[in-house]
Amino acid sequence: MAKSVSPDAVSVILANPSPDSSSDLPEIVVQILDLKPTGNRYMFTASDGKMKLKAMLQSGLSSEVISGNIQNLGLIRILDYTLNDIPTKNEKYLIVTKCEAVSPALDAEYKADGNTVETGILLKPKEELMAKVNVESGGPGIVLKPKPEIVAKSAAQIVHEQTRNMAPARMGMNRRIYPLLSLNPYQGMWTIKVRVTSKGNMRTYKNARGEGCVFNVELTDEDGTQIQATMFNEAARKFYEKFELGKVYYISKGSLKVANKQFSTVKNDYEMTLNENSEVEEVSSEAAFVPETKFNFVPIDELGPYVNGRELVDVIGVVQSVSPTVSIRRKSDNETIPKRDITIADETKKTVVVSLWNDLATTVGQELLDMADKSPVVAIKSLRVGDFQGLSLSAISKSILSVNPDVPEAKKLRNWFDSEGKDTALASVGAGLSPNTKGGGRSMYSDRVFLSHIISNPSLGEDKPALFSLRAYVSYIKADQTMWYRACKTCNKKVTEAIGSGYWCEGCQKNDTECSLRYIMVLKVSDASGEGWLSVFNDEAEKILGYSADELNKLKLEEGDSSYQMKLKEATWVPHLFRVSVTPHEYNNERRQRITVRGVAPVDYAAESKYLVEEVSKMKI
Repeated sequence: MAKSVSPDAVSVILANPSPDSSSDLPEIVVQILDLKPTGNRYMFTASDGKMKLKAMLQSGLSSEVISGNIQNLGLIRILDYTLNDIPTKNEKYLIVTKCEAVSPALDAEYKADGNTVETGILLKPKEELMAKVNVESGGPGIVLKPKPEIVAKSAAQIVHEQTRNMAPARMGMNRRIYPLLSLNPYQGMWTIKVRVTSKGNMRTYKNARGEGCVFNVELTDEDGTQIQATMFNEAARKFYEKFELGKVYYISKGSLKVANKQFSTVKNDYEMTLNENSEVEEVSSEAAFVPETKFNFVPIDELGPYVNGRELVDVIGVVQSVSPTVSIRRKSDNETIPKRDITIADETKKTVVVSLWNDLATTVGQELLDMADKSPVVAIKSLRVGDFQGLSLSAISKSILSVNPDVPEAKKLRNWFDSEGKDTALASVGAGLSPNTKGGGRSMYSDRVFLSHIISNPSLGEDKPALFSLRAYVSYIKADQTMWYRACKTCNKKVTEAIGSGYWCEGCQKNDTECSLRYIMVLKVSDASGEGWLSVFNDEAEKILGYSADELNKLKLEEGDSSYQMKLKEATWVPHLFRVSVTPHEYNNERRQRITVRGVAPVDYAAESKYLVEEVSKMKI
């Protein structure tokens, strides 16, 4: 079946950079050129045969490329898009938020004839484009048909002619509604329609610039895409009562920046900030939508790197057992809450225990208990990974549990379990792991690399923290850096000096007469390939320095800087095995790597020799 490229498609896009509604778009079919991955997205050049435009497929469309539906040199029909200016490069980028494949790869790049005036140019996949000239026999000569008159039209005229008979756009707040997937820091005005799926408490803080308050919400649009929005001071006071959990809102006049993954559990490259001039309007005049739940499943045998980390995970598994409900007394407020444990398994032949709390334990948990003999499939979103019994999962307030969900992974898992899984010997994923193992229970010899491998790959950790092991020497510790912070003795969170006396802990909401010091420092390490800076926290720093932060501070106060610097010097040029995580972060608008120590151990030379012998044997010399 013949497919078509839309003439002047790029001109249409340039003339209409922000269409009011996808239903108002004319037919836009372009050819994909130079398709290549960048992070979790794909870049390409959109071509209509005459003009080209740099473009990007949003991350939600990456699966279409991976599956082969969208191919280099193939054709796509653009259903929705945003055209963004990149100020630093003085360029325009097309962000394709919705599209469909029209044709697989053609043999070559299509180039239109400059005299073409037809409304569409027919192409067939894997066939060359042949220009056909109609001729008539006229005796001894050949008479060509008269050349049609070419009428030059601007891009704006083309858009007007193609859209004049279409119905007017339907808009919220008299503006186009943007999907969260299309937003980025370079956009100007936008309006989103989202549901509040999580709301934090109002918190106060105190720093060098004074005191203030802050709170955040998690927002989800109709496609299931999430983003975290944060409000400070006046904006926090203005919107705290306005935002209600579960309600739907129009939001505009906010700003975006690259998300700090250390403080955000939402899977989005960006985070939103709303100020006192932002606009928030509740959607009450139309039916509220139910956001689609998007899962990003982690196989049970790959949960190790997430242990005691901030990142939340989604899992899917077949229920093996369901415990009765028990009552647990919470330490923070002495309140009794219900808890129920379920054990699930997946195709990795591993099992894991998931703790359900409060309503999940009493409602959905009871439903699972009643149908446990049928081994239902459950998909659970937003679980925290802990080290209880080696490795376990725990639901939190925003966790979502679906029983026998209608997703491909559930059908595949059901087929596996019915055909072989129910008769397969299963093992706990936490078996044999120490409860105190850092770095997700992985060996210090797993994923061993040189420092140069990390330093030379700035894209490491874009989707999730990348974990590696290193053998390196501590080569330098800055003596004049801030080595520690004042911490609460109960929860280890940072405390501030209270009015009058003592220290105030925001986490525990109480004053204490004393506090402890905990390390938060950076140090330089070196190996045979190069050197790099590592961020180190309290437990790992104590192993490297041999002193607690309180002990080192006391020595500095009593014996002076010379003794203090000597202790730091004694810790250098000592070899260690490091388990590190690598993530990108932004500092002063510059993208950098953050390498954080998750575990540290002295070199066991017998184990190290065994490891080196195994590595040499792999070389097949």
